[in-house]
Amino acid sequence: MASQHRKPRPAGTRVAGIRTPALATAALTSVALLSQTATAAPSTDDKPSVEEVEKKVDDLYRQAETATEKYNAAKEKTTKQRKQVDTLLDDVAQRAQKLNDAREELGSYAAAQYRTGASAPDTATFLLADTPQDYFDQTQLMGRVTERQKGAVDDYFADQAETMTKRQEAAESLQTLTDSQNDLRTAKATVQKKLSSARALLSQLTAEEKARLAAIEERKRQEAARKAAELAEQQQKAAAAQQESGDASGSGSTGSTGTDTSSSSPSPSPSPSTDSSYATKAEKALAFARAQIGKPYVWGATGPDSYDCSGLTQAAWKAAGVTLPRVTYDQVNAGTTVSLSSAQPGDLVFFYADVTHVGIYIGNGMMIHAPKPGTYVREESIYYDGESSIHSVVRPA
Repeated sequence: MASQHRKPRPAGTRVAGIRTPALATAALTSVALLSQTATAAPSTDDKPSVEEVEKKVDDLYRQAETATEKYNAAKEKTTKQRKQVDTLLDDVAQRAQKLNDAREELGSYAAAQYRTGASAPDTATFLLADTPQDYFDQTQLMGRVTERQKGAVDDYFADQAETMTKRQEAAESLQTLTDSQNDLRTAKATVQKKLSSARALLSQLTAEEKARLAAIEERKRQEAARKAAELAEQQQKAAAAQQESGDASGSGSTGSTGTDTSSSSPSPSPSPSTDSSYATKAEKALAFARAQIGKPYVWGATGPDSYDCSGLTQAAWKAAGVTLPRVTYDQVNAGTTVSLSSAQPGDLVFFYADVTHVGIYIGNGMMIHAPKPGTYVREESIYYDGESSIHSVVRPA
């Protein structure tokens, strides 16, 4: 038969462009492997870069510091409000006691009226009186006493109502502040949770990525140090020019003849930089701040073992005899604003548009501050987060 004369096909040959099962299997395996590789690639690409992780952590620290300052402000207001409420409650208690005393006195008087018959109907009182004159005298006396007692009681009731109204207002205000404080605590806890997530990302970095991160931070430190050196040089040149100007002015005065030159060369008014009183206070504030170097940043802390940024500046200037408000939002208004080029040791340097960070200037573009959670009080360039982060400079005394 014809079928018996067909020759078997050699293994491994192609027929009409179709591979044999062995080659087809190999091809499918390759396609599958390529698909797996393509599918797995995005998981690597989705991993945040070192720069992204650093930015995320920095942003979260900023959020934490903002929440801290708001919490500090709410806490301070709550403390003041609670004192006011306590004062009102004491006042209410005293007024209530006076009212109780008046009630007892009125009750005694009513009992006396009953015993003497003064509370009886007018006809009965007249008939029971020894003489008509006794009736008229007794009625007139009772009327005067009753009006006086009633007036006193009315006064006490009015005072009590007024005080109760004030107490209610204070209690409502306190409740509002307490609610706000609780909300801030919740927000703070949320930020701390995010910080923990960011720290977890940092802990998962490889050794190579950690080295890259360290290099990025080192470049930032070098740039901040360079900017601080530039500012120090500018300030030194400005001081030298001011000194030369003063010397030249003095020489001109001595060179004139016997006429009075005070009108043509008036003495310049003392500048803050030459204010010995400020310099003395600033020196005390800086001495205190330097003694805190190495202590941990803790949100809401005012010392002596830990500080947040505004807690440190407040404590430093308190050591110099100057009282500053508790939070950055208020500290920025507690003095005279000066230019950055005119900054003197002891001045307060504020950061960010929302004024949520502060440090105390020590000169040469450097400051002492409590930076952020997880760090310690330290000396650092005022350009530590870039020149654009500097908000203003304030001289507090």
